[in-house]
Amino acid sequence: MRKETLEQLALFGSPPSFAEEIPVGQVNLPPWDEFKAAFNGIFARGHYTNHGPLVAELEEAVKNALGVRHAICVTNGTIALAIAARALRLGGQVIVPAFTFPGTVQALSWAGLEPVFADVDAHTHGLTAASVAPHIGPQTSAVLGVHLWGTACDPSGLAALCDAHGLQLFYDAAHAFGCSHAGQFIGGLGRIEAFSFHATKIISGAEGGCLTTNDDEIAARARTIRNFHQAHSFADVGLRINGKMSEAQAAMALLSLRHFDAHRDHNRRIFMRYRERAAAWRGVRLYDYPNGEAHNYQYAVLEVDSAAGLSRDDLLDLLRAENVLARRYFHPGVHHLSPYAEQARPPLLPVTDALCRSSLQIPLGPRVDEGIAEVICGLIDLALAHADEIGRRLQARREGVPG
Repeated sequence: MRKETLEQLALFGSPPSFAEEIPVGQVNLPPWDEFKAAFNGIFARGHYTNHGPLVAELEEAVKNALGVRHAICVTNGTIALAIAARALRLGGQVIVPAFTFPGTVQALSWAGLEPVFADVDAHTHGLTAASVAPHIGPQTSAVLGVHLWGTACDPSGLAALCDAHGLQLFYDAAHAFGCSHAGQFIGGLGRIEAFSFHATKIISGAEGGCLTTNDDEIAARARTIRNFHQAHSFADVGLRINGKMSEAQAAMALLSLRHFDAHRDHNRRIFMRYRERAAAWRGVRLYDYPNGEAHNYQYAVLEVDSAAGLSRDDLLDLLRAENVLARRYFHPGVHHLSPYAEQARPPLLPVTDALCRSSLQIPLGPRVDEGIAEVICGLIDLALAHADEIGRRLQARREGVPG
C-alpha cells in the first residue's frame, strides 16, 4: 500500500509497509534441484577440498568469462587480497581508500603492510591519481584501488602514476564481477585483482573469493601461497596460508555463474525503476554507472545532501521502520575504525567523511521486485515532501519532547 501521510509511517506508530524485512544483499540462491544434484556429486566423488574438480572447473569458467590468463580460487575475498599482497612481494606502505569495506584494509595489515589512506573522488567514490599522488613516499610499495559499486577505479590514471614511481598496482574487485572498463571486463587490470564470492555478491559461493591476473609468475606465487602442502608448489615463496576453496563453495559459485545473466537482468530492471524515480528527488542522488559499459547492477546507493531537508540518518530510520533494511555504506570510514583510529594523526579525508555521512544503500537483488521498489520509492517521495516536519518530530523525540 502506498503511504501518503506522515501518520501512516511506521516511524510514527503505524504498521510497517512490509511484514518481512527487505535486505540490501543479493542472496541469490540456486534452484533446489540444481543445488541437490551438485552436492550429490560431491558426496559421490568423496572429494571435498584440496583443489577438487569443481574448483578447477570454476577457475576455468571465471578465466573464460573475464578474459584473463589465470583465475585462482580461495577461501574468501579478504584472504584473496592478503595473498595478492604476498604474491606481489610488497613491503612498507600501501595507499588505499578509507571509503571501503574494512576487510580491504585489514587484509593489508594481515599481510604485514602499513595502510596509508587517500581520499576518493566525490563523483566516482574511488581513488584517482590526483588523490593518491600526495601520499606517495619513500616507503610506498603499491596502490590498492577499489572498484567500488563495480565502477573501475581510474585504471589509466593510477597505472601511469604507479609506473612513474615504480609502484605495484592491484585492485579489490569484490563488487565488480561482470563489470567492464573501456570494453574490457574487470579482472585483468593492474598486476592482480581480487573478487569476492560472498553470499551477498552476485556470484555467490556462500563464501569464497578469487584472484585474477595475466602475469604467469604472480599466478604461480598465489597458487603456492594459498596452500600449506609442499606438494602443491609452483613458485618459491616464503609464508603460506590455508586459503583453499572447498568443493561446496565452488559448487555454489558455479551455479551462481550459470544464472548470472538472469540475476544481472533482474538487478538492472529494479535499478532502472529507481533511476526513473530518483530523477525527481530533491537533494538525493542515485549513484549511476558509466554509459556503454557492462555492469552487474549489484548496488543501489543514494547520496543524501542538505537540499533534501532531512539527514541521511533520518531517512535511514524512516526506511528501517518500514522493514526496508537500508544500510549506511560505509560508516564510519575505515580510518575511524580500530586499529587505524589510534594513529597519532588521523588523515584528513574530507570527501570520504562527507560520503560516510551521506551515503545510503537501498535494497536490490532477488528479494526486490518492481512492486517493492515502487513502495520504497514512494516512502522516499513522502519523506522528501515532508522533510521539515519529519526532522522536527525526530529531533523532538531525541530530546524527549512529547508529541
